Amino acid sequence: MSPLHEIQAAFAKALVDPRLPVPPNLRSLGIPAGEERFAVYRNNVMAGLIEGLGDAYPIVCRLVGDEFFRAMAGVFARAHPPRSPVMLEYGGGFAEFVAGFPPAVSLPYLADVAQLERAWVEAYHAAEAEPLTGLGPLKAAKLRLHPAARLVRSPFAVLTIWEANQPEAEPQPFELADEGENVLVTRPAAEVQASRIPDEAAEVIEAAAAGEPVGPGEHLDRLASLGVFAAAGPVA
Repeated sequence: MSPLHEIQAAFAKALVDPRLPVPPNLRSLGIPAGEERFAVYRNNVMAGLIEGLGDAYPIVCRLVGDEFFRAMAGVFARAHPPRSPVMLEYGGGFAEFVAGFPPAVSLPYLADVAQLERAWVEAYHAAEAEPLTGLGPLKAAKLRLHPAARLVRSPFAVLTIWEANQPEAEPQPFELADEGENVLVTRPAAEVQASRIPDEAAEVIEAAAAGEPVGPGEHLDRLASLGVFAAAGPVA
């Protein structure tokens, strides 16, 4: 590692770990940067990361409250600093983090809600592609998923929870014993939407994602109408 890379690595680590000292080569107006000035910069960076996570996961934030969310997001940000300058990509592993976050153990559905919120963000920013709207007399084909298509399978009523906690919605009671939901996130007509689909339809999507041929079935037309597929070709 070159000296410049070493300096940059030390700087990046110090930004997210308040236990580390000010990087020795860091200067402000020609003099070594002081601890207080660096602490302000460090706090601003952390506040920005936490705010970015709050923007990406507003329903998770609403479910746990702002104070709990900021504390949880701070732990995540310190353990998982950005690896890309594109902040839209930040927080991709937040759902997995939430699933293993001990203080959130009393909310077993929280990680799946986070996964759904991430799917919505990814669908919104996915590449453009012409959706396949008509399947015709399909016998067996390999169907290519639209870049914006995402599938979330949960043992909890994750879409019901997500819908009930939108900013304009009044929170509704629900039972953890309610049936799980398969949620399809797509972007037909340039607008992201989330739809409940049965197990059989979810299995069709998983097969297409794995590159397996998909035979005709009652779910194909509805999936196509939701913008799941981008192209199709006959099986060789």
